[in-house]
Amino acid sequence: MRKYWHVVKIGFENTLVYRVNFLFRAGFGLIPLLATIYLWQTIYRGQKSDVGGYSLAGMISYYLLVTIVDTLTAVNEDDWQIAADIKDGNISQFMLKPIDYLTYRLCLFLSGKIIFTALSLIPVGIFVFCLRQYLSAPAGGMALACFVLSTLLAGLLQFLMSYTLALLAFWLLEVSTVIFIAFAFEYLAGGHVFPLNILPPVMEQILNCTPFPYVLFFPVSVYLGQAQGAALWRGLGLQAAWLVFFYLLARVVWSRGIRKYSAVGG
Repeated sequence: MRKYWHVVKIGFENTLVYRVNFLFRAGFGLIPLLATIYLWQTIYRGQKSDVGGYSLAGMISYYLLVTIVDTLTAVNEDDWQIAADIKDGNISQFMLKPIDYLTYRLCLFLSGKIIFTALSLIPVGIFVFCLRQYLSAPAGGMALACFVLSTLLAGLLQFLMSYTLALLAFWLLEVSTVIFIAFAFEYLAGGHVFPLNILPPVMEQILNCTPFPYVLFFPVSVYLGQAQGAALWRGLGLQAAWLVFFYLLARVVWSRGIRKYSAVGG
């Protein structure tokens, strides 16, 4: 474990080099959110009732929670770096050293996420503070504890999904198209654009059969108390099941990719 702790420290140092970039990224990332909130305010002006069971305050609270969860869990550039390691032959060193590449990348992801979250506290904190009257309190102590657990699982799930996609670089010369398509679908099906429970029940049930709601929408619904009782435990179980699935898939894809991999040069 000492070697992986050293990787974490290296990740801290590398991430801090770009701390200003992360700060501006977090700040400018709030602009689409602000536009979305203004859009919903316009929609509600012409409505005499709630939309999909959400009042205006509830809808804004949802997007504030989406911002918080996304800040804590989103993968930044790990997938591009993994694909570049494969393409450039940098993973050759991991075949000669007693270091597991998946654990190595996970350590870098966690260290980068800690620094990014810390730097994001400034712009995100100011934004949430300005709209604090809309931010709902957690549905209860159990909801808050399950929200923390679900957010942790969501972050690990996002990492494993991105890691597995990046491993396609063993077979594809350029994986950017695949990553962009997956990101676009996750953005829609994960609950970034709108709460998934305002969709028709059939569409919501179909999406719940995919991993995407469990990287964002489900943790937010746990906080808001929309997932309770059997639905809460079923959701956490599915979240954990998807996590195990992508872990095993990542191991299988890595194993098969290594057999195809060849590096030229020293």
